[in-house]
Amino acid sequence: MRETIIQFGEGGFLRSFADMFVHQMREQGLYDGSVVVVQPIEKGLVSVLNEQNGVYHQFLRGIENGEVVESCTRVTSISRGVNPYTEYEEYLLLADNPDMRIIISNTTEAGIEYLGTESLHDRPPKSFPAKLTALLYRRFEAGLSGFIILACELIDSNADLLKQYVVQYAKLWELPPEFLRWLEEENHFCNTLVDRICTGYPADEKEALTERLGCVDLLMNTAEIFHLWVIEGDFEKEFPLQRAGVNVIWTDDVAPYKKRKVRILNGAHTAMVLGARLYGLDTVRECVGDELVGGFLRRAMFEEIIPVLGGREEDIAFAKAVWERFANPFVNHRLLSIALNSVSKFRTRVLPTILEYYEKQKKLPACLTLSLAALICFYHTEEANDVPEVMEFMKTADVGAVLAREDYWGSDLSFMKEVVERMVSCIESEGMEYAYREEWGLA
Repeated sequence: MRETIIQFGEGGFLRSFADMFVHQMREQGLYDGSVVVVQPIEKGLVSVLNEQNGVYHQFLRGIENGEVVESCTRVTSISRGVNPYTEYEEYLLLADNPDMRIIISNTTEAGIEYLGTESLHDRPPKSFPAKLTALLYRRFEAGLSGFIILACELIDSNADLLKQYVVQYAKLWELPPEFLRWLEEENHFCNTLVDRICTGYPADEKEALTERLGCVDLLMNTAEIFHLWVIEGDFEKEFPLQRAGVNVIWTDDVAPYKKRKVRILNGAHTAMVLGARLYGLDTVRECVGDELVGGFLRRAMFEEIIPVLGGREEDIAFAKAVWERFANPFVNHRLLSIALNSVSKFRTRVLPTILEYYEKQKKLPACLTLSLAALICFYHTEEANDVPEVMEFMKTADVGAVLAREDYWGSDLSFMKEVVERMVSCIESEGMEYAYREEWGLA
């Protein structure tokens, strides 16, 4: 297969999203390229991906136009995977391929970071932006054209920030001015918004689905039917997503779409999951069906998040659609999956709403503030999963120290200390159920 796309991230989301779309374009004869997947962190799934020759099965299930829809696709758009931690030269060789044109990334909110401690000679540099800088410099040295770079991380101006960090690494490493000019003139860093709930490997159904497939697939993946990709720019001629039937919007400004989606869908997810897990639930669908947690979620969405966004009809309609997606009977979206890297997720998905609510109302939003207290308590458990430095600090730090970490939150949250301390004490002494009821005045 002609390799045209470099993808940073081998997780379930991109395999249910971009890799599916490339497969659709290929099947319709609209696109003749394939994807090389790069493992962005030291531990990952590239070895399994290569054992299966890049092939996996994608199940899409949900309610569409009031009817149950279910499909299974044998996805063949990935040619191979590369692990830069064990085969760094093979990683750099990707830049030497003139057919390569598109770079796609989804390295979580924590992935786009500038450390400033890495070297061009590291094999590999630790952070994703540093790895990308090394790859782009190799491309520049080869005298080849640049890339269309589609950043899919759930942070504001994701590609702009990625480009900023690439430039910083180029200056840190004292790369020539010609490279910076090439970076600016030959490459297109495109902010994007991605939207599809991916529920990943169906562990609870693996036996039945394996029998149905007639083969063992360690990478079989599940996701909802709904999807949306909003991309700044217009590269439909090179990357004919719309022609293939993908719900893509090429636009001059992704910001309004992103803010609504991140605040409502992702914000509701992150605000709900940690408290719900402390309460004893396992999946998003259980949360929607639970009187107490479902009530918490409705109040957070419709009384705290929506008013901050302005209370427009389109926002309310989007929130109602999100509620239906959360209730999808086929989606067993595990809370622990959503809980990964919750500190960085909370900063981008929930905290801006809290701060804007406080500015407008001169008081803290009860549900979203309780979700911050639940986050602090959750990190005291063995189920928390984050980068080691965050895990070590959060496990033992008191509430005041946590709230004062400007590097975690973007600002000092000490003004919330009294309220959050009370909530944390309530959760730890009386339990999450009591804390839910206490904050609603039901206890």
